[in-house]
Amino acid sequence: MRATAVRRTALAASAAALALLATACGGTSDADKKDDKDTAGGGSSAPKAPAEALTAAELEKATLAQGDVKGRKVTKAGPADEVPADGVTVDKEACLPVAHAMYGVAQKGSVATTKRKVIDEPKAGGKKSLEDLADGEAEDALKDAFDLTSTFVALNSYEGTAGPDAFAALKKAAADCAGGFTATVAGTPTKVASIAEEKVTGGDEAAAWTVTSEDDGDKAPFKLVALRKEGAVATFFSFNLAAAGGGVTFEVPAEVVAAQDKKLA
Repeated sequence: MRATAVRRTALAASAAALALLATACGGTSDADKKDDKDTAGGGSSAPKAPAEALTAAELEKATLAQGDVKGRKVTKAGPADEVPADGVTVDKEACLPVAHAMYGVAQKGSVATTKRKVIDEPKAGGKKSLEDLADGEAEDALKDAFDLTSTFVALNSYEGTAGPDAFAALKKAAADCAGGFTATVAGTPTKVASIAEEKVTGGDEAAAWTVTSEDDGDKAPFKLVALRKEGAVATFFSFNLAAAGGGVTFEVPAEVVAAQDKKLA
């Protein structure tokens, strides 16, 4: 593959990623008191002992910070990128909890939210420009440069049984929408081609999926994880540019999930 072709592939992957992730990397929202404790999608299989919600201050202390995940940079998400609940629509109502998790939107019953971006630190690489590299070297160099995983983490505190209910609703939606759906944010549609279950552990309960998006026939994998600890539910939405271009496989961000789990313990 020539360097120009490699660059074109990388740019196409970048565009696909930004369409789904740029908005998802939202800002830290203020604590939002709500009286409605109901969540769509049925109950959780976990015990439903009422949980006392973490306050905004307590949630902030339990949220990932720089230094918590080795080899990753952790920053607060910007408020300009916040996605309101009514700003996300889907063509299949049953899939709304998945779309909300993708964009970091809290479910009903949430009283406080924090949001973070966790990005792999760049790998040490060569100094040559793409034009100075042979075809094979250019492809490898681009894969290495783009082999960085970016994870958007939304941590929500829920009252009573709203946390287990929100977790259960997401699991049910992921199963019901395994065949795909279309989500629209700010007038931009994103087609989800499929949702496949992955393995993950942590918290009182945890679940993970590969969410595959499709744009003009080109597919790109994302990882979606949900972790519940008592009344707190964290969602993780990850993307790797090199994986979108093919030839690189990226996994569920287990170290990021484990670090968040540790802070909630």
